[in-house]
Amino acid sequence: MEKRLVMKLHKSFEDYMHTDENGIEFWYARELQELLEYTEWRNFEKVVLKSQEACKNSGHDILDHFVEVNKKVEIGSGAIKEKKDYRLTRYACYLIAQNGDPKKSVIAFAQTYFAVQTRKQEVIEQRLLEMERVQARQKLTESDKNLSKVIYEKGIDNKGFGRIKSKGDKALFGKSTQDLKKDFGIPDNKPLADVLPTITLKAKDFANEITAFNTNQNNLDNEDKITKEHIKNNEDVRKVLTDRNIYPENLPPEEDIKKVARRLNSETKKLTAKKARQIQDKNK
Repeated sequence: MEKRLVMKLHKSFEDYMHTDENGIEFWYARELQELLEYTEWRNFEKVVLKSQEACKNSGHDILDHFVEVNKKVEIGSGAIKEKKDYRLTRYACYLIAQNGDPKKSVIAFAQTYFAVQTRKQEVIEQRLLEMERVQARQKLTESDKNLSKVIYEKGIDNKGFGRIKSKGDKALFGKSTQDLKKDFGIPDNKPLADVLPTITLKAKDFANEITAFNTNQNNLDNEDKITKEHIKNNEDVRKVLTDRNIYPENLPPEEDIKKVARRLNSETKKLTAKKARQIQDKNK
């Protein structure tokens, strides 16, 4: 996620935060609806109700986190109408964000914002970058599986799929997968993709998607034709990158994606548990 967007979202979520007479922070559901880009209240309230159930299942009192209130609003010609709303704790907002689609930038931001206690922008930004990289790796795994399925349906076995992928990598990186592993100091039995940066993961995924689409669209029916297609797509993706002075073979390897995913999951569990303990202590 771009730094400018993180800064903008951080300010928005801070601006919408309220504090009660005891200095406890809270958010209004209708304002959170706007922040999370839900256009209709009825759809957003479904998420609120689902989050209340999650709150109950986690052993917390719903009324401690979701306080129903009514707001008076002017609807025209001086007429006043009461609209249902909720006062939400940080934990309630976190549960609501967890029920959203993390592929949406604002939802991914909200999940981290309400989980991270410090709310420091740099902490949020780093966590979002790690989440984006994990999601990019997952997406590449999905497109690899899809491409494998498409190729298998054309009568090509796993060895043929491996050859096609290898030649695609060479077109993208300008060198073979084995040479890249040697350059990066990666064991032969470890997937290269597990240490690639987000932009390279997305580049490989995009090339996969085009190859799968064109294989079906143009009825490519043998290994030679599909290989040529995959090489061309990776060459085209490489050109987009190098035209912007990005050379994927020169980007340094990053932390093992499996370690990053485990750390994110562990941190989320710890943050949630810590918040739960704070809530329990407060209610004693």
